[in-house]
Amino acid sequence: MAQQALPERGARLGRPMGAAAARTTVHGVVLLLPEGEPSGTRRPSRLSVAATLPLARRLVRAGREEGLAAHVVHYRCRGWNGAAADAASDATWAVEEVVRRYGDVPVCLVGHGMGGRAALRAAGHEAVTSVVALAPWLPAPDEVLEPEPVKQLVGRHVLIAHGTNDERTDPELSYRLAERAKKANRDVCRFEVHTDGHGLHQHRSEVQALAADFLLGSLFHSGFSRPVADALAAPPPLGLRMPLAAGFGANLRR
Repeated sequence: MAQQALPERGARLGRPMGAAAARTTVHGVVLLLPEGEPSGTRRPSRLSVAATLPLARRLVRAGREEGLAAHVVHYRCRGWNGAAADAASDATWAVEEVVRRYGDVPVCLVGHGMGGRAALRAAGHEAVTSVVALAPWLPAPDEVLEPEPVKQLVGRHVLIAHGTNDERTDPELSYRLAERAKKANRDVCRFEVHTDGHGLHQHRSEVQALAADFLLGSLFHSGFSRPVADALAAPPPLGLRMPLAAGFGANLRR
């Protein structure tokens, strides 16, 4: 008897958090895109998914009164896989699924590492209004035939945050991408987390507060804190090398 082929794994949304879990009206959605690897077709690591949950909970708490819902995206596989850009395809599918479930609501994509690159790539979907890319993994210019695209970021609010001591993903590459994106879209800013590494653990509280402030301001038009507003308004390189101050978020209005 011929062996029956196994069904292809599909991407999926993790359990709903925030307004969707509480069965209240959803007015905005944040999709969290976990870390991954340059290549690989194995199932995604459970640890990478679990690593997104503290930030997801922080964002949901910040957006409770606004009707924010959150989902972690579960990729089909753990790798980017070259031109296939599997994580970006899964992120685009996830936005489509949000539209199917919740209708015409604004979406923010928040990704770390490979997930940061996926968030930036998938920003072209019409439902996406903002992107938060934390320590995004980006290819060096000599590793690809064409530079990472930025046209899809036009019309979106974009925040990049990167640790200056990141030994896994090069912070200078995220600066270069931000610099190119800023030429096409003024609503781009980048914060440098001094002395922090790839996981952004040393200043986790500040990074989470920064992401929450940016998400609420971009999804619900509630305004940005002064540091974020200054970073968006400042020309390069100032607005793209903005230092994330120790204690950021402790005295914000939110």
